[in-house]
Amino acid sequence: MKKAVLLILVTILLIPAISEAQRWKRQRYEFSFGLGVSNFLGELGGANQIGTHYFRDLEWSMTRLAASVGLRYKLSNYFALKSHLTYGRVAGDDKLTTEFFRNYRNLNFYSDIYEFNLNFEGAFQQEQVGHRYRLRKVRGLRGYEIYTYAFAGIGVFYMDPKANYQGNVVRLQPLGTEGQGFVATRTKYSLVQFCVPVGIGFKYTLDRSWGVGLELGIRKTFTDYIDDVSTTYFDFANYPEANPQSVALSDRSDHSRPEITAAGQQRGDPRENDSYMFAIFSINYKLTNGRSSLPRF
Repeated sequence: MKKAVLLILVTILLIPAISEAQRWKRQRYEFSFGLGVSNFLGELGGANQIGTHYFRDLEWSMTRLAASVGLRYKLSNYFALKSHLTYGRVAGDDKLTTEFFRNYRNLNFYSDIYEFNLNFEGAFQQEQVGHRYRLRKVRGLRGYEIYTYAFAGIGVFYMDPKANYQGNVVRLQPLGTEGQGFVATRTKYSLVQFCVPVGIGFKYTLDRSWGVGLELGIRKTFTDYIDDVSTTYFDFANYPEANPQSVALSDRSDHSRPEITAAGQQRGDPRENDSYMFAIFSINYKLTNGRSSLPRF
């Protein structure tokens, strides 16, 4: 009898703790709507030096607007899956660098990026929402209102590099500016590519349903043609049937040093693929499933 009473008392005492520990399951889904910026790391534009990699070659003036919608599913208090649909424009222009060879090349591009991804999130601390209501002078544990996490995943994106030429916007991929489609060794690149998103995020809790966040991420890609530049100049002189725009947009230098842009000379650097980045500020809304044991008023 005493053991039964003790068991009942222990169970009653543990119910609140168990309920609190499982509370996150009532808000497993979270929508996010975000606006931010995008930028590009590739051959075109860049710092005033010979081409380098990653952030050392970032051209801040090429920052453009981005937008995102997402759905997050909590696996536990520390882990989650999140899927985004993100739009951003990336661009590059050799006129923005004073490094001689890149400036002489004189190429430019822009491309709209449409990305869909699935990321795995790992938190540095347990997400807690604190008080249901923010009442002044009310004591009690508020929890971590700032929630920090790292993420990595896989995504697919659509690109379509373009350039402004003689007052018109021209799509570059169909032109084969590096000889794609003219010889068997150079095939046209696909406009649909895979990427690996990696980054860090921060969330701030406003109340049990609403919050704001900031997510910073870079995309490793498996293509060097987001900017339509990768290998060497092509010898269009042997292909008189080539589109005149293909020839013109392959070499946009002033031709004062023709040996620099002669067939076979370096136009890009195929050893490193292109990358792009997003910085997104979001508004987040948690969906609640099941009934809450807390009073409504």
